[in-house]
Amino acid sequence: MSGKHVAVLMGGWSSERSVSLSSGEACADALEKEGYRVTRVDVGRDVSAVLTELKPDVAFNALHGPHGEDGTIQGVLEYLQIPYTHSGVLASALAMDKARAKTVVRRHGVTVADAKIMHRLEAAEKHAMKPPYVVKPVAEGSSFGVLIVREDRPAPPQELYSSDWPYGDTVMVERYIAGREITCAVMGDVALGVTEILPIGDGFYDFDAKYREGGSNHVCPAEILPNIYQKIQTMSLKAHKAVGCRGVSRSDFRLDDRVNGFNELVWLEVNTQPGMTPTSLVPELAEHAGHSFGELLSWMVEDASCCR
Repeated sequence: MSGKHVAVLMGGWSSERSVSLSSGEACADALEKEGYRVTRVDVGRDVSAVLTELKPDVAFNALHGPHGEDGTIQGVLEYLQIPYTHSGVLASALAMDKARAKTVVRRHGVTVADAKIMHRLEAAEKHAMKPPYVVKPVAEGSSFGVLIVREDRPAPPQELYSSDWPYGDTVMVERYIAGREITCAVMGDVALGVTEILPIGDGFYDFDAKYREGGSNHVCPAEILPNIYQKIQTMSLKAHKAVGCRGVSRSDFRLDDRVNGFNELVWLEVNTQPGMTPTSLVPELAEHAGHSFGELLSWMVEDASCCR
């Protein structure tokens, strides 16, 4: 029974608010069962004043999306000198910027897909590369704003012209990699297992596939060749270290091992604030490695610090 006072930060105002609330409540409940004194904080723009009054021993960051995993809240916690979980200011900001993160991990020997960075209106005017390709906002999560351009599409996605497009003006146009959706978590300096994600429906791991009940199936451990399994773990740990992540992270990949495919493994991104409900990918992988949900969260709380 630790007795530490943990403020679980959740909610916020990004497009991933609902996901964060789900993660935060699950973590708060589990931490209470582990003996921590928990305060649930639905984060608003007065978060600095709220935390100054609460004076928690640790802030458990269960926020997702802009302001929660891009270095913003991490900077507030550094300023207040409250130890916190997950990655620090620089690593969080870098990982949230998909284009810059790709540049960094590529220099450390991690294979990434060819991509171009451009204004969304430019991407809507003409094909930026030969289809198939994917258009992604550079700083969003949970697949918000992701558009897949198939081979038979005569024009780029016209949604990019919309005056109420909410995901920023800069997008990344990335070569589409056919095949399997693969993910691997890192805990501290150890790569955990590898999971294959099988979305239900059209095969795209979108918001519904991630969070709607029955939206996808998880195969853990992934049924892939042992050398590929190990390579995914190695690349995940390389990406974690190259970006400067701390605590827990999760790297996503595409694996094209079809009979007529290119036998290609490509790193997509590293998530510094992965979903943290008991059925989320990272807790599943931690359980496969012998860590219960409560044990995983306790480890994260005890690992918390400033200057991350």
